[in-house]
Amino acid sequence: MSVEFGGDAAVEAASPFSACSSEDSLAGTRGVLFDLDGTLLDTERLILVSFRHAVEAVLGKSIPDELLMAKVGQPLTVQMWDFTDDQAVHDELLGTYRTYNERVHDDLIRIFPGVADVLAELRGRGLDLGVVTSKRHEAALRGLAVFGLDRSFDFLVGSDDWPTHKPDPGPVAHGCDLLGLRPEECLYVGDSPFDIQAGNGAGCTTVAALWGMFPEAVLEAEGPDCVCRTIDELPKLLAEV
Repeated sequence: MSVEFGGDAAVEAASPFSACSSEDSLAGTRGVLFDLDGTLLDTERLILVSFRHAVEAVLGKSIPDELLMAKVGQPLTVQMWDFTDDQAVHDELLGTYRTYNERVHDDLIRIFPGVADVLAELRGRGLDLGVVTSKRHEAALRGLAVFGLDRSFDFLVGSDDWPTHKPDPGPVAHGCDLLGLRPEECLYVGDSPFDIQAGNGAGCTTVAALWGMFPEAVLEAEGPDCVCRTIDELPKLLAEV
């Protein structure tokens, strides 16, 4: 696969900034909100092959992987407008993608190492947990259910649960409301620049997930409060406060 949005190279690179810009940003943390794709679940290959299939089937051409994946983290219906300005073609791309994605979903989806243990540890510390994703609610639940994580969270906010979408802060702010917490009491963990923008805009402490699909430099540019190279580092950050 030629696309290079993270992976081992990103994990091995030296970070130009510290794990957290200030430990004060973690003080009083009572809840943790997570993005889904590229943060909890490794869906990079699933997304890429679904895009390839849809574009080749509907448009009859190939598009570089980097362009196919450039806006991962936004709702799929938004991403499809990058490939056409015709409503009928857009809808055909969307339908073709979803049909193929559903067919290969369970075979290609993966969970990042350590996710289940980290969620259990955070829950054991009394932290409230939620998911805020740009994926549709039922599709997101299906991915979590493959790995038995569908009951690990207090709620899930999908793209069809809120009228605005990341990078707008609305869905993340709504997640804080569902936890009954102020944004400053919540972390938002995500692997895309849209995650960091949304979390910052909502007033949460943002954690850039460097194990996901986007390069470190892209995430650094959005000014996350903290960075983690693996999800195992997340409980350690909170333990240091």
